[in-house]
Amino acid sequence: MFEYSSPQEHRLAGTAVAGSAMVHGWVEVLVDQAGLVSGAEPEDSELIDRIRALEELKAAASAAQARAAAAFDASQRRKQAAAGMRREDVGRGISSQIALARRESPNRGGRLLGFAKALTSEMPCTLQALTTGAISEWRATLLVRETACLSVEDRQRVDAEVAGDPRVLETLGDRQIIARARGAAYRLDPKAAVNRAAKAATERFVSCRPAPDTMTYLTGLLPVAQGVGVYAALSREADRLRAAGDARGRGQIMADTLVERITGQTDAGQMKVEVQLVMSDRTLLGGESEPAFVPGYGPVPAQWARDLLRGSGRDGDNGRTRRADGDSGGGRSRNTGARQSGRGQSKRDKSAERWIRRLYADPTSGQLVAMDTRARLFPESMARFIAARDQTCRMPWCGAPIRQIDHVHPHKDGGVTSIVNGQGLCEACNQAKEAPDWRVRPVDQPGPHTVETMTPTGHTYQSSAPPLPGSPQDRMRNGPAVDPGPPRFADGTLEACVVDYLRAA
Repeated sequence: MFEYSSPQEHRLAGTAVAGSAMVHGWVEVLVDQAGLVSGAEPEDSELIDRIRALEELKAAASAAQARAAAAFDASQRRKQAAAGMRREDVGRGISSQIALARRESPNRGGRLLGFAKALTSEMPCTLQALTTGAISEWRATLLVRETACLSVEDRQRVDAEVAGDPRVLETLGDRQIIARARGAAYRLDPKAAVNRAAKAATERFVSCRPAPDTMTYLTGLLPVAQGVGVYAALSREADRLRAAGDARGRGQIMADTLVERITGQTDAGQMKVEVQLVMSDRTLLGGESEPAFVPGYGPVPAQWARDLLRGSGRDGDNGRTRRADGDSGGGRSRNTGARQSGRGQSKRDKSAERWIRRLYADPTSGQLVAMDTRARLFPESMARFIAARDQTCRMPWCGAPIRQIDHVHPHKDGGVTSIVNGQGLCEACNQAKEAPDWRVRPVDQPGPHTVETMTPTGHTYQSSAPPLPGSPQDRMRNGPAVDPGPPRFADGTLEACVVDYLRAA
């Protein structure tokens, strides 16, 4: 535990209403004075006081955001109910508007709204401590989280016990706050811990996110018995193979065994799943260094993409090149349908199949060539086209995987099923835009495909499709514009090509 005391008190006399204009003024003052620290060289004590004051300002701003979010939620719910929305639909789109205002994903917007409502209606002591800067937003979040399974009455008792004295509260670290809140909660309602464990089991999931060097983090949140059991099984298999003379490291064996048991493959390197790879013709055939793109992962090095396309990858055990058809070392990669040596018969090697789907882009704007259909549902080929263009959910600051291909201008209102009128969204964002008074339209302008979203409050947000590998926007983003010169191919048709590589069983 620790305390802080300032040599001076920084308090203003009187009161003032901090409207949005005044808050914007504070931001401008901080921006204007951003260079004074290096130029004026204030005393060290003044720098520490400034750091502490800014920390308290952040906490007070978080409390003000929570109160504003709770008030906005209540106002929107009243208006939606007055407009005749079904009771089960009241509240739709509110957390998404808060997320847009805070430049956060819709998922985090929902958590922030829940935090704000609990803080303002059920935990007055924690709210007051946050308002005065005694604790940070994260520590207030810990208190809200640790009391989530309690009744309102018990939650208020824990709030008063843990956060009732701000002088004590601000001396506590994260672990101490969690311990005190849990201890009080267990004492007041022992059954809440059981209910919390049951609720946690329903929130199990598996996620995949990028890691450095073309690796990924595959994460599973499991009940403790299942998680420990999975890890024990992988550990036993690793110990068994190591004892049998396997040269791989223990962690490598566990990772390979995980892949093999989940996918049913006998070799973790022979994945019978589809992997998409978007790359320019210059990267594919010209040997240039423009990165390629794997939907669901992100940019990958050019040489890595070319190796994958040729059917070779880096063997993590010893750095040798492993061929997709099972050959290793310097042997020539076999083509699909070729006779496999040593077997005397022609057999289709399913793991080495490759398809190249060429999607042509405008060489000036970088947009993929559009196509349309009269169907209400997007055909599979068009849906894949849009998913390759958008890469992740198109709602600003979301970034979730695409789950649904949506009509920007609704089909029921005459919207066509076309590339221009289509966008990839996650399920939550697609549902949010269906709330009353949301308006979305494609923007007719040069450059990447752009969609404009207007919320019920009249605020507008634009989202542009990310630049494709090799497009003019991508080259500008990754470095100074360089004239690529004349086409490298006789007919020039591949110069604007975007390759969608599919590896499938």
